[in-house]
Amino acid sequence: MSDRLYIFDTTLRDGEQSPGCSMNIEEKMRVAHSLATLGVDIIEAGFPIASPGDFEAVHRIALEVEGPRIAGLARATQKDIERAGEAVKPAGDRARIHTFIATSPIHMEAKLRMTPDQVVERAVEAVKLARSLAPEVEFSAEDAGRSEMDFLCRIVEATIAAGARIINVPDTVGYMTPDEFGARIGELMTRVPNSDQAIFSVHCHNDLGLAVANSLAAVENGARQVECTINGLGERAGNAALEEMVMILRTRSDRYDIETNIDTTKIVPTSKLVSQITGMPIQPNKAIVGANAFAHESGIHQDGVLKHQKTYEIMTPESVGWNTNRMVLGKHSGRAALTARYKALGVTLEGEKLATVFERFKILADKKKDIFDEDLMVILSGDSEVELERVKLVSLHAASGTRDTPIAAVELDIEGEIHSATAQGDGPVDAAFQAIKSLVEPKGKLLLYSVNAITAGTDAQGEVTVRLQDGDRIVNGQGSDTDIVVASAKALIAALNKLPNMHAKEVHAQYSGV
Repeated sequence: MSDRLYIFDTTLRDGEQSPGCSMNIEEKMRVAHSLATLGVDIIEAGFPIASPGDFEAVHRIALEVEGPRIAGLARATQKDIERAGEAVKPAGDRARIHTFIATSPIHMEAKLRMTPDQVVERAVEAVKLARSLAPEVEFSAEDAGRSEMDFLCRIVEATIAAGARIINVPDTVGYMTPDEFGARIGELMTRVPNSDQAIFSVHCHNDLGLAVANSLAAVENGARQVECTINGLGERAGNAALEEMVMILRTRSDRYDIETNIDTTKIVPTSKLVSQITGMPIQPNKAIVGANAFAHESGIHQDGVLKHQKTYEIMTPESVGWNTNRMVLGKHSGRAALTARYKALGVTLEGEKLATVFERFKILADKKKDIFDEDLMVILSGDSEVELERVKLVSLHAASGTRDTPIAAVELDIEGEIHSATAQGDGPVDAAFQAIKSLVEPKGKLLLYSVNAITAGTDAQGEVTVRLQDGDRIVNGQGSDTDIVVASAKALIAALNKLPNMHAKEVHAQYSGV
């Protein structure tokens, strides 16, 4: 009889801490519902004390998302824990407070400025308070990978005695190697007298590229919860990638007789959704969810796969949500075909939402011969931003040539008023950006401009990601169109709409140079 591994997804908390990956509440709700459909056991919905918006997102997820346990993160302080308890309360018996304090010498001395005795006392108080506010409490020993083993055993024993039923052992800075980390988990479970009263969990970072390997080593030594993120998002180099961890256990079931609750066919749609919302492209050679994960160019490989799929594929594309046989959608397709395709992608459409998406589908279908799954997800991803647009693109005309200076003319609807500008640039995209930026304040500093062809062919829809910085605020915008200049303008405008102080310039020039 196989064992059970609990999947704790922290895409909405640690994943969102990736620079430029902040999500608004509606975007978080879409990801949370997708995670529930995927089958994760616990959703860490956010850090409620961080901001009113984060509190509201956690509270709404706890109220509206059914299935997984809903966790809120809290430092080992009274205000944090009370705020987290209030946020997750609507989840009822599925509510969890996840509290933490650092346990390594460098963190206790340099950051906390507390003695080991004070840290243990604070941790115990935090767990007891959390236990009075939620049915389930998880305790994390931050930087456990660099903590002294005797002290780690002491604080784990004390927090279990105080009521923590999940003990998380993070490799916070991605420092450990698999043999070290696996041995640490095994030693903790052996040495701590009351270890049988808690589930041991791990949260590994990928600074040395070992997050999944370390998590796997921990599972081999008794850990039964793994904290991970979609596409491996997270602080610095990210966290253990959920899709990799789950598919290792499934593909190598001969070695790991451990089950998860994940519906693996929903992995790719969830991955694409997170990528589009955060603006973080998936590298083509990314395991499981990368565009090349099931692609074969070598003649030898192609010949082998055609003769027998398993010659070069250790799992099927369909098992993780790729579609090798796709229903071709075009301008003659109706609502039934569109609804069925979205359903296969894990998205249910009905009522006004279906009408809106169908209208967008028809507009794109008039421009493209075939509509692919990637196109459908892009059409869907724009749905949540419609009511948030303060700036809308009314028209754009760009011209360039080998002997001409590129020039662009734009008309924008800025909070109900039409504004227009013309500008030159180094190319049509740059000219369009110059014209748009001449009409608004703040302009934002361009940190990233990325273009991806979503599908094959010269009529492919292009997807553009723009990242802007305004002071401490970093925002992403995405735009898609068969015209890459239009897609770029849409992406810039989407990013500008996320700048809280964005407004029309009171005075602007009708023409501006480079």
